Amino acid sequence: MKPNLELKIEFLGTGTSQGVPVVACACPVCRSSNPKDNRLRSALFIDANGSKIVIDAGPDFRQQMLRIGLCKLDAIFLTHEHTDHIFGLDDIRAFNWVQKHPTDIYAEKRVQSSIKRVFDYVFETNKYPGIPQMNLHLVENKPFKLNEIEVIPVRGFHHRLPVFGFRLGQMAYLTDVNRVEPEEQEKLRNLDILIVNALRFEKHISHFNLEEAIQLIQQVKPKQAYLTHISHLMGKHEDVQRQLPDNISLAHDGLKLEL
Repeated sequence: MKPNLELKIEFLGTGTSQGVPVVACACPVCRSSNPKDNRLRSALFIDANGSKIVIDAGPDFRQQMLRIGLCKLDAIFLTHEHTDHIFGLDDIRAFNWVQKHPTDIYAEKRVQSSIKRVFDYVFETNKYPGIPQMNLHLVENKPFKLNEIEVIPVRGFHHRLPVFGFRLGQMAYLTDVNRVEPEEQEKLRNLDILIVNALRFEKHISHFNLEEAIQLIQQVKPKQAYLTHISHLMGKHEDVQRQLPDNISLAHDGLKLEL
């Protein structure tokens, strides 16, 4: 890994597949006036030595891109194929138009198959004018490079579904996992920043709860950790933050980090 890799990070969304507030919910979190309790679907923006990368493009992708004012996009990395992580891909059309080339999408083979099914019109022989343009790049469980930047996939499991997290330099991002095997945890050593999902206090079948996320953090020992993919069932941001160790923070939409 290049020691001179400079990263600028912004949390595009830190919520679950439903976001927060949840439709039709009147709980105190969903009624909160604190903007940190408003969470779009989980996604991350990374500026890595000038390369603009987004991890996951869910239904809030358009809103997230407008919020940060992004006019250049080098690549989208996809963790897995669930709706809240890919259903915004149609909106790459704007980047296609501005940049005059297809958008590079990095995903493993199974996820690519889902993209071809969901966005079948993109891959038809006789294409309709104005559809999204995608270049699909295969991600396997081995390092790859984007503009000379090394990216290390990290395998985790979302219940039984294999998903990928990604490490760039001294930062790693894991979402929608409830299990990371010891050999994959080794890829998470010596981090300045670890971002990992923590759904709620209660145990869940396919996501780390708060206790399990903290256990992983304690095992791999990053300098600082941030929790994402947070449910309204976790409680209010400020209340939860007061209970966390000094080196662990709840992320929130719009939070910016640099290293």
